[in-house]
Formats: sequence, structure tokens, C-alpha cells
Amino acid sequence: MDEVEVVVAHSERATLRVGDMFLKVDADQARIDVEVAAMPLAPVPTPRILWREPPVLAIAAVPGTALGRLGEPSTASPAAWAAAGAAVRTLHEAPLPSWTGRAGQRLDELAADLDGECEWLVKNGVLPADLVARNREVAEAAFRPWAPAFTHGDLQVGHVFVDGDEVTGIIDWSEAGRGDALYDLAILTLGHEERLGDVVDGYGADVDLDVIRAWWSLRSLLTVRWLSEHGFDPSAPGCEVDVLRSRM
Repeated sequence: MDEVEVVVAHSERATLRVGDMFLKVDADQARIDVEVAAMPLAPVPTPRILWREPPVLAIAAVPGTALGRLGEPSTASPAAWAAAGAAVRTLHEAPLPSWTGRAGQRLDELAADLDGECEWLVKNGVLPADLVARNREVAEAAFRPWAPAFTHGDLQVGHVFVDGDEVTGIIDWSEAGRGDALYDLAILTLGHEERLGDVVDGYGADVDLDVIRAWWSLRSLLTVRWLSEHGFDPSAPGCEVDVLRSRM
């Protein structure tokens, strides 16, 4: 029997790897519904669905290795990062899905969530008030009108797989749907600011870099509490707290 590897596990979901198969267990079946619906629509390489038996979804592993990991230097080539940018552009230009994804949250709801998290971070002494205030100011640039695109919604660098300079697969589509294209580009480059130019070159379209930086601050402010409460360390080198500090 193949060894079972725990890829991620917390109170909301768990992912296990058994040989060339991933087993995803999710307490919220709506997220799995989105993943199953989104992957066949996406015009980029995605994992093959093997079977589904709620609450478990089984998918095949994609070839290659992750483009990088948050908190670690990426060893992927500039061409690989550019290829990731090109793949994201292909996704963004695809016909829109019928549902709204994580990147499509209403701006008033997003602002309310951000204000609540900023207040909590300062009130509980998690982060210095000046650090929170500065990043809340930077985040303001993300609050602007945007045209909906087919977005992945959780395009962490570890969700993009490459072999050499070719994208071989993009995984974890549970947050996909209509949304702000620049959100995807920001999540892809979060903690890898030095790779932003390569991604934008591959993307091949005008990109407002201030909005990308705004999303880095916004995403980091929103996730510090969740990460801490689910067994992750946002203060690890190169992770969310360092992203916030880099804006000072």
C-alpha cells in the first residue's frame, strides 16, 4: 500500500496524497461543487477527477513541481513564471462561469471585513497599529470598479505546477468563479514580489501594479487571524506579516 501523506489538514478541510491520487475531504460540499464545476470549464491544465463520494473528492496528481512556496525562494525560471502569467491570462479571457467566486466579493462586504480584521489585529495586539494603518491605506487601491473575469480565486504559488518552463497543472479550484483578475495575479505573486515582472510579462496586458500591491496588503490583513487559528504561522519568514512589513 502506498504511504499516505497529509498535505494539509485543519478543521475545515483536509487533503491527503496516496500515490498519484489526492483525496480532498471538505466540510463544505459547496466548495467541492465549485471545484468539480470549474475544472472542466477552465482552458488551462487541471487535475483529472477520478471519483467523488461526498465528502471526498479524488483527483489525479498533475505532473511537474510547484512553481514555489510561500516563505521560500522559488527555484523556477523566469520563463516558468512568465508561462504562469500567460496561463492566467488564458483563464481570465475564457467565457465567464455562472457563479461568483472568492475574487468577486462585493466591495462593501470586502471593506467591512477588512475594517473588522484591522480592528481585531490592533485591539488584540497582534500587529502594531502603524503597520495595520499603513497597509489599510495601501489596500484602498483595490476598491475600484473592475470587469469580471474567470478567476481561480486561490491562485497561491503552490497551486501552479510546472515542468521546466511549461505549466503542467493548476490545482485547488474551490474558490473559482467570476472575479477581479488582478486578485489572481496578486495571490500568485504574494511573497514573491521579485517575480511580479516575469508574471506580468507573460500575462501580456496592462496591469495596475498599485492594485496588485493593494491586494497583497488586503489579503495579508484578512488572513492573519484565520491562519493563526488554523495552525499556520503568518509570521514565518517571507509570509504574510513580512508582506505587510514590506509596505512600510
